[in-house]
Amino acid sequence: MKFLHRIGAVAAKEVRQLRRDRLSFGMIVALPIMQLLLFGYAINMDPRHLSAAVADLSGTAASRQYVHDLAQSQVIDIKHQVGSAEALEALMRAGQVSVGIYLPPDFERRLAQPDRAAGQLLIDGSDTVVQAAAASLVSPARTAPVADAPPTLEIRTYYNPERRSPVNTVPGLIGIILTMTMTLFTAVAIVRERERGNLELLITTPIRSWELMVAKILPYIFIGLVQASLIFWLGDSLFRVPMRGDWLDAYAVILLFIVANLALGLMISTLASNQFQAMQMTFFILLPSILLSGFMFPFDGMPRAAQWIAEVLPMTHFMRLIRGIVLRGAELGELRGELAALGAFLAIALTVAVRRFDKTLD
Repeated sequence: MKFLHRIGAVAAKEVRQLRRDRLSFGMIVALPIMQLLLFGYAINMDPRHLSAAVADLSGTAASRQYVHDLAQSQVIDIKHQVGSAEALEALMRAGQVSVGIYLPPDFERRLAQPDRAAGQLLIDGSDTVVQAAAASLVSPARTAPVADAPPTLEIRTYYNPERRSPVNTVPGLIGIILTMTMTLFTAVAIVRERERGNLELLITTPIRSWELMVAKILPYIFIGLVQASLIFWLGDSLFRVPMRGDWLDAYAVILLFIVANLALGLMISTLASNQFQAMQMTFFILLPSILLSGFMFPFDGMPRAAQWIAEVLPMTHFMRLIRGIVLRGAELGELRGELAALGAFLAIALTVAVRRFDKTLD
């Protein structure tokens, strides 16, 4: 029975060591709770309250009632009233709405012609889940007050009419891969240098702390650009994912996102005491980034609290930027809000990282 005593002694030592490692102990409890909350509350494959805009050129009581009935379905939330189909398309291209409702001046006369569509339903098809949810607005089986009426809107699907999943997935994969590699590589690399004592050796040289940080992250910027280029090439070669926007705009956004993730990695490296903790922290950020950014599940289908958390994550804004440029052909000026949010995250993360990095060196 002595082997049981030896096994018990080593196991007790591991438990004591785990209790002293507060981060690991916290992850044991935090990870299952976070996953339960995310999948239980935040993830919704049947999204509601999609952002929508209306161009009601008829302006009659019948058209207003019809728009009201559509809104009562809870599938859409009408955020904008515009005066033309072109304005609807511009809002959709900028990512401000997922659904556009166009009612022509002769809407009432069209209603009297059952063989003719009375208007058009414009759908951002870059997300196939959103596309299916929005299309239910013209289904006779919908639960809106007009459920018994025949479909009166003609569906026009933009950006991905074939409903091919890779069109939506491939641009988003750039964000996932860059977040994982840039944040993890940077955090682990800095912690490894500190564990080996190399940082102390560098302190004795004339190099400044900010110069050391730049030198550390510079190779990873190049690696990130190579990774993005590889995904673009494979996406076009294997899945025929289009590039509807400007290549310079796409790479400018990617470069900004790479630097933001590198700053995040540096910040993690100042908090972690060893490489394992650095990997734990990176995973703790990566999981909500994948689930809440809109990469896998529609953003509009999440509860408000989950959306607030998602707005803090750089991946959320990058996802909107890269899909807007690649899939919808949006220009940077149309996405300036997302650019500003990503730039603000970079400024905050970099400031915290530099200050904590200086403190760590001291």
